Amino acid sequence: MKLQQLRYIWEVAHHDLNVSATAQSLYTSQPGISKQIRLLEDELGVEVFARSGKHLTRVTPAGEAILKTAGEILRKAESIKQLAQEFSNEQKGSLSLATTHTQARYALPPTIQTFIQRYPEVSLHMHQGTPMQISEMAADGTVDFAIATEALELFSDLVMMPCYRWNRCIVVPRDHPLAQLPELTLEAVAEYPIVTYVFGFTGRSRLDEAFMKHGLAAKVVFTAADADVIKTYVRLGLGIGIVARLAFDEVNDKDLVALDASHLFVPSVTKIGFRRGTFLRGFMFDFIELFAPHLTRELVEEAYQLHTRQEMDELFKDIELPLL
Repeated sequence: MKLQQLRYIWEVAHHDLNVSATAQSLYTSQPGISKQIRLLEDELGVEVFARSGKHLTRVTPAGEAILKTAGEILRKAESIKQLAQEFSNEQKGSLSLATTHTQARYALPPTIQTFIQRYPEVSLHMHQGTPMQISEMAADGTVDFAIATEALELFSDLVMMPCYRWNRCIVVPRDHPLAQLPELTLEAVAEYPIVTYVFGFTGRSRLDEAFMKHGLAAKVVFTAADADVIKTYVRLGLGIGIVARLAFDEVNDKDLVALDASHLFVPSVTKIGFRRGTFLRGFMFDFIELFAPHLTRELVEEAYQLHTRQEMDELFKDIELPLL
């Protein structure tokens, strides 16, 4: 059994069983991958993949178990490489993160700018997706860090740490009736068609909970994953927008008005998570602290040792998170 063979079956499984696409991504040949997979299956005495002719059709039950362990082995091998790099050149390496559009566009730019200035020889890779995709990428080792508000808690093998609190604002044209009210109420908001986030994105669950709690039905007529797209459709008159307050740009959105809605909705918390067992290099600790200054190396290392959500909540209960 070779590490290369484990890499091949792992990559094939994560390329929808497309050996050709896997070969292209690994800069090798399709016959070479197929041969090595067959050699591994012959050695193990079981099939990792079921076949129809020359085509792979599904992962077998035995293959599911083998792939799970193969993934753990490959991650350990990568940790060994990172450990060696930390001692050979602590200023050089790579860092990958997955996040949503709101984080990438509005929350992360200052952190990334400072990080690149501090570590010019570290290549930084950003992946965007749904909160569920982001969490899965961190859980299976595709990325080092996941930064999101939703879904991270669904993965028990992620170490999750709170970064900051945030709330929402109502975005409307300057002459909109809501902009003339002395006090914004949820009942007044519910009278208008709403343009907001897709369910599962950027704290959308908190918004829905608020309307349900007050026995109101939100007239959501359009949803998007991107706050900039939401504001575009507010400009077109489709409805009033409900977005994260940090996603309102005073300069670029000066044709709109952001009405404070923090008294209408419970604040949400954005978290950063990484897979248990991940070897964190020095610059990775620095990235976390740049993004969330209260997450010092000592606190992250303490969180690393915890295993339950209750323990994590206890660790961070006395920390006042910044409000963005």
